[in-house]
Amino acid sequence: MRARSLIRTVALTYRQSMRSIRKVATVGFTSLLAVALTTPTAVNAAPVSDAIAKPVPAASAKVSKTLATSLSVPWGMAFLPTKNVLISQRDKGTIVRVTPSGTKKTIGTVAGVVSNGSSGGEAGLLGLALSPNYVKDGWLYAYVSTKSDNRVVRMQYHDGTMGASHVIIRGIPKGLHHNGGALAFSHYGMLYICTGDAGNSARAQNKSSLGGKILRLWPGGTIPASNPFKGSPVWSYGHRNVEGLAFDAKNRLWATEFGEHTWDELNLIVKGHNYGWPATEGKTSNPKYTTPKVVWKTSAGGPSSIAIRNGVAWIGALTGKRLCRVVLTGTSAGTPTSYFVGSYGRIRSVHVAPDGYLLIGTSNRDGRGSPASSDDRLLRLSVN
Repeated sequence: MRARSLIRTVALTYRQSMRSIRKVATVGFTSLLAVALTTPTAVNAAPVSDAIAKPVPAASAKVSKTLATSLSVPWGMAFLPTKNVLISQRDKGTIVRVTPSGTKKTIGTVAGVVSNGSSGGEAGLLGLALSPNYVKDGWLYAYVSTKSDNRVVRMQYHDGTMGASHVIIRGIPKGLHHNGGALAFSHYGMLYICTGDAGNSARAQNKSSLGGKILRLWPGGTIPASNPFKGSPVWSYGHRNVEGLAFDAKNRLWATEFGEHTWDELNLIVKGHNYGWPATEGKTSNPKYTTPKVVWKTSAGGPSSIAIRNGVAWIGALTGKRLCRVVLTGTSAGTPTSYFVGSYGRIRSVHVAPDGYLLIGTSNRDGRGSPASSDDRLLRLSVN
């Protein structure tokens, strides 16, 4: 009897112990399940590399220094190997050298320049560009207006001395307005030149005219055999008045263009394409024409220049009195954001300096602005 009683006691104790174990196990599993449901899994959690990566800087633009004052309608810029910058003065026809510390000196006058600024015009000494082989060949290029036409010339520039002008291309139509004027070299050493229709819109569609075009030449002025129209310097056509040119890191050419009364444009330039003027202004669905990547109302635009830094296009606006920032992603362009609206008046020139800063020149003495006593100014900006 005692043996059976002992067996029943042991069995009861065992069953009680198993119930306790199951209860503990259930509570433990429930707790673990709750934690699992409230804790991100490895799939949803941020990778370790993201957790330690540096944050992307917010978009910003800040004037860090006024490098020069009392300039006369600064238009083009070209950076020397010394990091000094050469600046063209539209109405005076002179070129000024400014050092990184802000020392300013006139280095010479470009022969034959005829400005019509006093009549409210836009002609004069316009764009500048340094030869890609400047260290070896010493050539400085300039877009100039003469009595009869617009043309591109080049000069030797060494140790502060500027030589005589040599014509690269002549016969670009000249007008009171719409004279184009920007110059840019591609990564492969080709010279690109933007022209305006000079007030005659029919020129833009006429491939025999140099007006309303982007032109492409070898640095010495000869026409590349790979141009889209045999024997012609025309690279693209159907433009009203392009005044800004810049290449991105992939050697894609971007251009800023003045519209008439409705839309200004940022275009991605493609060999042989027709950009529609005067048939179109702004966005178009017509397959005959290439539509812009970005448009602005003309009241907020006047896109006079473009500089590209780290995949971002910085665009000066004369009418809009601002600096615009547009993110470029491959062949696409984002929505513009504006900086310094009204703070510095009309912004003409925008260029990336060798040290990564942005240099901008105001254009408040061009007959359409309200100049301050220090205008026109050259400003240095830190940007993201």
